[in-house]
Amino acid sequence: MAAFTLPGFDLDRFVRETLAEDLGNGLPGGGHDVTSESVIPADARFVGVMDSRDAIVVAGLPVADAFFRALDPDMEIEHLASDGDEVLAGTDLMRLSGNARAMLTAERSALNTVQHLSGIATLVREYVRAMDNPACTLLDTRKTIPGLRMLGKYAVRMGGGQNHRMGLWDAAMIKDNHVLVAGGVGEAVSRAVAAGISEIICEVDRIDQIEPALAAGATRLLLDNMEPDTLREAVGMVAGRVPTEASGGINLATIKAKAATGVDYVSVGRLTQSAPAADIGLDFKPL
Repeated sequence: MAAFTLPGFDLDRFVRETLAEDLGNGLPGGGHDVTSESVIPADARFVGVMDSRDAIVVAGLPVADAFFRALDPDMEIEHLASDGDEVLAGTDLMRLSGNARAMLTAERSALNTVQHLSGIATLVREYVRAMDNPACTLLDTRKTIPGLRMLGKYAVRMGGGQNHRMGLWDAAMIKDNHVLVAGGVGEAVSRAVAAGISEIICEVDRIDQIEPALAAGATRLLLDNMEPDTLREAVGMVAGRVPTEASGGINLATIKAKAATGVDYVSVGRLTQSAPAADIGLDFKPL
């Protein structure tokens, strides 16, 4: 299996620090799994199967691999599904065979990660289906759990969405507080242009802000908290000069109507902010 890599994400460090947190490294009495060490013989071996108890979109299996291999480099791991697959309840996802203590110690960290990422991917797929509009692209936001952004955004892609800007560094996003300090939409955009920023996303929540933002050099407009009729009017005013994005308060019940207004993108913060964890289990048997 090819190595799992994400730009800006250090998998080895993530695994190391996550396991250290669970093991209590550096804390009085910490640094080991007291239950497994006291109950399970050091040479005991297990076979285990990870399975989904719900219908889900899978994400995070390569990260789970890394947790188990960090504690047992010789562990045999077989993937029975791949990230991005949509599977039915009861589907086996991964089969493992190796040191029992290593499996038990890594189990929760591996499951937590796959449950969280699969939950995001599953919710994204629900939104893509509810949007029902191949001409409009579903985007995530920066509303991610600190430290898990790259994984969360990876899960969005596995679910069929795309990523908005990855952070504060790869595009300017001019919002109401920036406008307030700058003294207006046009002035805020002009300052970003003067700074040499190539991608400038400007949030507008009123129709009369559109022309000043475009005249100043905005490269995308984020149409914030607008109802479908207003969105349609805004898209007509923009007339294809820059891409448009609907954002703010969008849910499964409203996304189809907002996407149908002609916007190029719809962004939804709850995809990564509040997706419920998928119900995934891992059952072991001694060898």
